[in-house]
Amino acid sequence: MQHAVHARVISYPVHGSASPQLLQSDLMKFFYLLLFALSLSVISCQSASRVVQHDADLRTDLFAQVSALEGRWQGEAAEGPMQVTEFSVTSGGSVVREIMMPGEPYEMTNMYSLDGNSLLMTHYCAIGNQPRMRATSSTDGRMVFESEGVSDLKSSDDLYMGSMTLVIKDADHAEQHWTSFKNGEVDSEMIIKLTRVQ
Repeated sequence: MQHAVHARVISYPVHGSASPQLLQSDLMKFFYLLLFALSLSVISCQSASRVVQHDADLRTDLFAQVSALEGRWQGEAAEGPMQVTEFSVTSGGSVVREIMMPGEPYEMTNMYSLDGNSLLMTHYCAIGNQPRMRATSSTDGRMVFESEGVSDLKSSDDLYMGSMTLVIKDADHAEQHWTSFKNGEVDSEMIIKLTRVQ
C-alpha cells in the first residue's frame, strides 16, 4: 500500500516533491494549453468581425432614400383600418427606425442600417420572431429586401415575413409590399400604401 502511495506522489507532484524535470514538463503542458486557448480566442474574434468592402456613392444613395422617409405617415392596406407609421433617423445618423402602429397592441419596429454596399432591415414582428432582410440595390425608388434568416423562429409552422419591397413614389407617397411565409412557402401578401402627414 505504501508503494502505491509513493507511485502516486511521483506521478502527480505535490508540495515540491517532484523533480525539476517533472515540474518543467508540467509547465510546458500548461504553456501549450494556454497557447491553444489564446488561439481559439483569436479565431473566435476574427470570425465575429469583418471589414466590409463598400462603394461610398452606392451606400450613400441607398441610405439616403430610406432616411428621407423621416416623419409621420398614414398607412392604408386593402384589409384593416388606417394605421400610423413613424420613421426617424437615430444612432448618429447611421440607422433608420420605423415604428408601425406606435402605441397599439401590435406595434412593430423595423431597423434599417448599412452593411457594405447593401441595406439591412430587421423586422421586429408582433408575432415574436425577427426576420432579417437585405436590399442590394435601388431601381427607380424600388428596393427589394430578401430574407437572410429569422431569429427566434420557434417552429417551422410559425408565420414570418420573408420579403419586403419598398417603393418610394415621391417625397410624400410610398408603398411596402410584404410577403409572409410558412414552412418555407408563401403564405400571404399585403400592400401598405403610405402617405406623409408630417
